[in-house]
Amino acid sequence: QVHVVESGGGLVQAGGSLRLSCAASGRIYYMAWFRQVPGKEREFVATIGWSGGITHYADAVKGRFTISRDNAEYTVYLQMNSLKPEDTAVYYCAADTVGRPIPVSMPRKYDDWGLGTQVTVSS
Repeated sequence: QVHVVESGGGLVQAGGSLRLSCAASGRIYYMAWFRQVPGKEREFVATIGWSGGITHYADAVKGRFTISRDNAEYTVYLQMNSLKPEDTAVYYCAADTVGRPIPVSMPRKYDDWGLGTQVTVSS
């Protein structure tokens, strides 16, 4: 069974940067980051294929966020630059350990989720 644990959230001013980390273990097909604000559905942010390293991003973060992985350390990172107040959310790390043919942007593709880390961007 895979377990994922996020870290690295915090408070930053608009235009600043943060890096989130996600430690995982076990067999993985994809790792992803989602975010959620109260009253809204969980939103896809970025994903990375574990073997090939192919990445996908939500339009809202393209050019500002970068997802990367360290296979040896079983760790995924989300480098967030040029942060905006609308990036404020709880960020969740998720792992696809089954490999079902579901689009990578959909939460139901991922079967193991972390507890989330708060990111707050002040204006």
